[in-house]
Amino acid sequence: MIRRLLFMIPVFLGVAILTFLIGNAAGNPINLIRLGLRNPNPAVLDALRRYYHLDVPVYERFVFWLWDLMHGNLGVSISGRPVASQIWSWAWTTMELQIISLFLAIGIGIPIGIYSAKNQYSKADYVITSIAVFGFSMPTFWLGIILIIIFSYDLGWLPSSGATGISFVWWGNPALDQIAHLILPVAVLTYVGLATIVRLVRANMLDVLRQDYILAARASGLSDRRVTYRYALRNAISPIVTIIGLGFGASLAGAPATETTFSWPGLGYAFTQAASNLDIPLVQGITIVITIMVLVANLVTDIVYATLDPRVRID
Repeated sequence: MIRRLLFMIPVFLGVAILTFLIGNAAGNPINLIRLGLRNPNPAVLDALRRYYHLDVPVYERFVFWLWDLMHGNLGVSISGRPVASQIWSWAWTTMELQIISLFLAIGIGIPIGIYSAKNQYSKADYVITSIAVFGFSMPTFWLGIILIIIFSYDLGWLPSSGATGISFVWWGNPALDQIAHLILPVAVLTYVGLATIVRLVRANMLDVLRQDYILAARASGLSDRRVTYRYALRNAISPIVTIIGLGFGASLAGAPATETTFSWPGLGYAFTQAASNLDIPLVQGITIVITIMVLVANLVTDIVYATLDPRVRID
């Protein structure tokens, strides 16, 4: 764990350098802020120049920015509000969406993948494999638009955007209203994650079920369920844990597309809005927070991997 934590430092620094350089490449932050101000006061502009350290070289500005970052100061957006105070509510909303989708994909995908492997070349196997390949290849925003058209506009069963009702409460209860808003975006993310998990579980289980120790376990009279879930799955699931961790990171990276499709008030949707408004401090802050989430997810994945498979050793 200590070694993994040390590996996270250069990765974080690399992302921080790229984020800072790209943000500065967008232009002078004072000129960007001036676009949203009418008759800006020269004293205000001078204070902003000092705040952004525009009177020093870019590498010194990076040191100042990194120092503030390490102290939890993500800067101030062009709206005048601290970036950190805005981000945490969006981060929780994003995590709510991603974690629910991840657990549903794991809970549904593993049994389906096992069933497909145990019934190789059957009609059910072909159907499951075809659906998984389709889900793996399909853009999330496209599926989201299709579901919105069917279930929101045509049938009127579910809300098309947001995390809570604005004009009225769905299904007559605030808690049910939140569930109604979760269904479509969770369905999209679950299906995409499910497709990857099913394909990997099936492929790994096919290999493990042919091993000699599985044949020996069956020959000793153990039940098929115990052989499958106690012995075969534990040896087949270790590589899948890594893919799940990487998939979670990919979902966070793809959050702008999914959340913008459903106008979900998370980090991804806020990122696209900030980019449209040229709010560079907010874009940088969201990028850093998503980076931290991905690094933590990878660390947790490594810990779970080593727990499931004691043969794993870090040299």
